[in-house]
Amino acid sequence: MDIFSVFTMIGGLALFLYGMHVMGEGLSKASGGRLEKILEKLTSSTLRGVLLGAGVTAVIQSSSATTVMAVGFVNSGIMTLQRAVGIIMGANIGTTITSWILSLSGIEGNSFFIRMLKPSSFSPILAIIGVAMILFSKKEKKKDAGSIMIGFAVLMFGMETMSGAVKPLANVPEFTNLFILFENPLLGMMIGAVLTAVIQSSSASVGILQALCVTGAVSYGSAIPIIMGQNIGTCVTALLSAIGAKKNAKRTAFVHLYFNLIGTVVFMIIFYTLNSFVHFEFLSGPANAAGIAVVHTAFNVAATLLWLPFHGLLVKLAMLTVRDKKTEERTLEGSLKGLEALDDRFLDNPALAMEHCRIACSHMAEITINALDTAITQLDTYSEDKVVQVGEEEDVVDKYEDRLGTYLVQVAKNEMQTKDSHTLSVLLHSIGDIERISDHAVNIAQAAKEIYDKNLSFSEAAVSELEVFSAAVKEIVRISMEAMKTENFQLAQNVEPLEEVIDDLGDEMKQRHIDRLREGRCTIELGFILSDLTTSYKRIADHCSNIAVCLIQAEKDVYGRHEYLNSLKEEDNIHFMERFQEYKEQYMLPERVKGTPKVDMRTRMQHAHS
Repeated sequence: MDIFSVFTMIGGLALFLYGMHVMGEGLSKASGGRLEKILEKLTSSTLRGVLLGAGVTAVIQSSSATTVMAVGFVNSGIMTLQRAVGIIMGANIGTTITSWILSLSGIEGNSFFIRMLKPSSFSPILAIIGVAMILFSKKEKKKDAGSIMIGFAVLMFGMETMSGAVKPLANVPEFTNLFILFENPLLGMMIGAVLTAVIQSSSASVGILQALCVTGAVSYGSAIPIIMGQNIGTCVTALLSAIGAKKNAKRTAFVHLYFNLIGTVVFMIIFYTLNSFVHFEFLSGPANAAGIAVVHTAFNVAATLLWLPFHGLLVKLAMLTVRDKKTEERTLEGSLKGLEALDDRFLDNPALAMEHCRIACSHMAEITINALDTAITQLDTYSEDKVVQVGEEEDVVDKYEDRLGTYLVQVAKNEMQTKDSHTLSVLLHSIGDIERISDHAVNIAQAAKEIYDKNLSFSEAAVSELEVFSAAVKEIVRISMEAMKTENFQLAQNVEPLEEVIDDLGDEMKQRHIDRLREGRCTIELGFILSDLTTSYKRIADHCSNIAVCLIQAEKDVYGRHEYLNSLKEEDNIHFMERFQEYKEQYMLPERVKGTPKVDMRTRMQHAHS
């Protein structure tokens, strides 16, 4: 074997690993995050978790990715440690599918059907179809399917190249003697563990072992310890992902380690104890790709069956390893728990990351709505504690904006489907407007505090008008937030007509205040407060309009805010005019009444509060 054969082998290995990566990425994108969402929601029992973990891993072709997702789910509080155990067990079974696919290369036969079953025969056809789908199809799903086909073809080409390059090693004594050393169980396990830890994929390391089988130098006696070590080495990815995570996430990674480590130790003790009495003859025979797939699958299924009745013991071992401190750090406030779902482990899966961004943004919207409702209520029933609460909720919303904005920018660096790209654009634009609405809620609460502290009083007419104005503002916030959370652009189309009505209400209230000022029924000081309230209400409506317009533009794939708003207000826009008229009638200010007495706001607030 000369230097050029070594280059060929390295090239084949590179193609094999790259093909596996491309195929895994394509499968993950094609799933659109649906498989991960199933993992997240449907793990009510350990057995169900095993089945789901196996299914998802078989599809995305990576037990490491599934386990890292489980660590992320536990870290973000979405999933309990107990439920993650089943997923980890299932992931170890699901990863064996790759070895079975690769074992097809060893099929022998001259018939057309048998030959077509060999990956080397049908993978070129898949490659041609995949390239055609990527080049000529405009649909993302077809492009993703094309990526899967090309990834598989490259993987198999790399496998064939690697096998062809190492075949001459069968005649090299040094190489064959090397595998005799690996028949030592401890040494074989160490080699398998290190190889898998370096490339961070048990499927890939098993595939490399299958490729080496063509030399005839790999016996079952050396292959079995290496396979056992590969199962231990794959735990490194999860352990690395748990660095800096919360205690339960670290425990999840240790569950994965203990499952494979203890399972391997038990398997090796039983197997080699039996071998000392029975002397398994097949251990000295040359291993083939199918045999390695059988060993890989048998171990993982046996380990799962062994641990399934005692899965609680795995949890206890992990909790003993990662202990709770006597003085635990104070947990986040309940309102901040929505941010825990924004885990960096999900960034490699944009569809899943975007789903969690939507959830976090919904929490942010709910907190803002609550802050605004509380602030407006203080104009009628004042409470110092409630005013403080509004300020605290505004601080929480600020934290949401900072974390969500940073996380969304990180997600945007990955390729994603068009729908998720639109959602990302809407959320990035919306979080700033939501945060500004919470700022205006604080302004409203401060205005209520000023009215109370200075013992000021509005006229009864002004109070009635303010109630109508407040109701309209609450409605536009509710509609815009609901439209954003549900991505309902039909509902979003109701925002702009109501925003126009709110603008008119603000102008009308200012004019009525001027009239009352001339009649001596109001003061300049109250006028400043009313002006501030009117400005805050109109600005809130503007921010709601921004959210709705952004959602509609993303849905229709058009941009240019001012042009779009101008087109809305054209006379032939029947929907806009109808909704505008309905809202105008619904939120009509009471008729003007001259000589209306003032209302002592401090007395009114105290009475209502009591």
